[in-house]
Amino acid sequence: MTAGPVMIYVQHLLGIGHFQRAALLARALDDAGFAVDLVSGGSPVEGTPPDGVRVHQLPTLRAADLTFSALVGADGRPLDEAGKAARRVALLDLFAARSPAALVIETYPFGRRMMRFELDPLLDAAAARPDRPLIVASIRDVLQMRRADRVAESAHCIETLFDAVLVHGDPDLIALDASFPEIARIRDKVYYTGYMADLDARPATVAATGEVIVSAGGGAVGGALLETALATRALSAMAGAPWRLLVGHNMATGDFDALRDRAPDGVIVERARPDFPALLAGAALSISQAGYNTVIDLLLAGTPTVLVPFAGDGETEQPTRAAVLAARGRAEIVAEDALTPAALAAAVDRAVAGGRPPALAVDMTGMATSARLIGDWLAARR
Repeated sequence: MTAGPVMIYVQHLLGIGHFQRAALLARALDDAGFAVDLVSGGSPVEGTPPDGVRVHQLPTLRAADLTFSALVGADGRPLDEAGKAARRVALLDLFAARSPAALVIETYPFGRRMMRFELDPLLDAAAARPDRPLIVASIRDVLQMRRADRVAESAHCIETLFDAVLVHGDPDLIALDASFPEIARIRDKVYYTGYMADLDARPATVAATGEVIVSAGGGAVGGALLETALATRALSAMAGAPWRLLVGHNMATGDFDALRDRAPDGVIVERARPDFPALLAGAALSISQAGYNTVIDLLLAGTPTVLVPFAGDGETEQPTRAAVLAARGRAEIVAEDALTPAALAAAVDRAVAGGRPPALAVDMTGMATSARLIGDWLAARR
């Protein structure tokens, strides 16, 4: 017998990390017996949650560029009022039809302000319903730093409209205090779940390959890292090792082909693979950005690590996470604006010379804990 239903809203604008985290939450809730509706507003992502999860695709929107200052549709045209209305109607109609017992909104109100045209009406509709659903915010471990007025606005929204905030992280590694200055106002609604790690997908045994794995998430950003890695190999202590560059599916085909054509002998350039955790666990070294999902894989694999955190247009999330890992002796860092083959080679040499980094005791039970918390809250409302 299923419980719920639970509706999850997620809007990814550039990479796919937000969608992946929401999909893991959907799967955990499905495993716990809930009927789950996953509403996605970003570009379709390869692979889907389990059959029991209903995925609803809104008209696609993405960020026009790295500044996140404008939204465009799948055709690249700017979002207009008609497009906003179409999305808003579709979302509200779905909410009315499904009448969820719990509404989980990924990121908002801590981010995704550009989606207020549909999220504020959704929250109003939820609050006005006689059997008001449980309303939960779902966020990663580190938030993008905002202006003081926007931080205060987010806190007010949580205070007045939300029942709880699920922080998918471990406060013993990174507490929300590090990226949300108004934490005191909402602390009584904050629940840490642990990281959203797909523990069932971890390889039982892994053979050492001696490879250097270079990855850049979904591929929407990170081209400079991949290009620099090609020139770094010959300068580093790992010049004789095989290097494997994994390119996300968001990198344009022409750019991917050009990168692959320039790869010298000993360097493999291929699209991102589902067995990334196993490749990472068997590698001698990882070079990557510091996105949420990648860092989970790195912590579980225990691989020596060089991080080049994405910092485009004032982004603070990845640099914050990378700095914490470096302070714990878990990674070497090269700042994005200081990325050169020589700088990257020096970081590679330091990481290799340091040997296997110290293991960190980090809570990775985010999937099960999130589903349990939502279940407990719904049970208490009956």
